[in-house]
Amino acid sequence: MEKAYKIKSSSKINLGLKVLNLRNDNYHNINSVFIELDLCDEITFIPSNSFELICSNIDIPITNQNTIFKAYQLLDKKFNFQKHYKIKLKKNIPIGGGMGGGSSNAAFTLKALNKIHDLNLSSDKLCEIGLEIGSDVPFFIDGGVKLISGRGEKIINHNCPEISSFYIVLIFPDFSVNTSWAYKKIKNKLQYNNYSPKFPALDSKVNWKLFENDFEDVVGSTYPEIFEIKRFLYENGALYSGLSGSGSTMFGVYNDRNVLEQLKQSISHYNTLIVSPVKK
Repeated sequence: MEKAYKIKSSSKINLGLKVLNLRNDNYHNINSVFIELDLCDEITFIPSNSFELICSNIDIPITNQNTIFKAYQLLDKKFNFQKHYKIKLKKNIPIGGGMGGGSSNAAFTLKALNKIHDLNLSSDKLCEIGLEIGSDVPFFIDGGVKLISGRGEKIINHNCPEISSFYIVLIFPDFSVNTSWAYKKIKNKLQYNNYSPKFPALDSKVNWKLFENDFEDVVGSTYPEIFEIKRFLYENGALYSGLSGSGSTMFGVYNDRNVLEQLKQSISHYNTLIVSPVKK
């Protein structure tokens, strides 16, 4: 009997995020640096007579609105699966936190199905299929540290020689942010078409001030707590602190273990997690 197949579905943060303009397809062009993190959901594929999706979090829909559901149905429609799976999703990545949990779930489902069904789809083809599900899905096909542009389909490696020395402190406020709401609010901050922001390499000479997230002012006007968290992280030694995506997760970048240990003593009043970038 075929065994169950379990995978981890990672998360990400946005190190800087510039929303440039509204496209003709009603998506936005962006520029951002995505960093894959080792905070992961768990997805288990159990051989079954038919497809079924179950989730540990009752707040997550298990209908065709779910990104795993969409990924499964897309590939099944293209390849007419002769064997099926019950999929169990254990959620660890916050919902509405700007950490790409749903996009990651879709991407890792596509990769898993590609493997267990021997579909032999290339990474480029998986990215193309993933873009039908969501703009952030293609990033998670390869992950790592990437410069993202377009609506999410333009992905190139971003130079990050210091990545192995970074620790990421995540702080989860007691609210979530709806991405559609955030994009509607940001329309007054859109840039001209010829504006092209540049994010520096993450080396020992990096100027952290060049990383900005356009959503911070938008989200902070409604949820000023993010500014308090940002100030707290900087006061406790963060090299950089910012909002991930459209929020609500705030994060701080550290490279000093001693500073990190001191931070642990003063951070208990926040819902917090210390994670690392995924090494590629």
